[in-house]
Amino acid sequence: MNPITLIFGQQVDYGATADELEMYFNSCGHINRVTIPYNRFTGHPKGFAYIEFSDRDSVRTAMALDETLFRGRLIKVLPKRTNVPGFRTTDRYLRGGWTRGRGYRPSRLYSPLRGCNLIRENGGAHPWIDSF
Repeated sequence: MNPITLIFGQQVDYGATADELEMYFNSCGHINRVTIPYNRFTGHPKGFAYIEFSDRDSVRTAMALDETLFRGRLIKVLPKRTNVPGFRTTDRYLRGGWTRGRGYRPSRLYSPLRGCNLIRENGGAHPWIDSF
């Protein structure tokens, strides 16, 4: 997949199929692939699509279809952006500091043993057993 021959279509109707998008962009040039991403939990389309063409001239022609009607909605056509190597939007400074994927960390004042009466039995403490 060459990012130079890909376009990104925003505001695609949720009922649109890959065949309909292929017919809509067919006048621009030969289409290799149409991809409509779906939400993995609900199975519904996300409202955008990627169209891969065989050459760069087709992408320039497809850009002319920006802000045209497709299934009653104005479709937004942009060239697919290329990700910059080494630039990630994850690992940002989040609440509580750099978590590096560890998720939520409670404050130091939180203790799961707070309010528990400890019973010493055979030299060990059992924090989950309340004394009578």
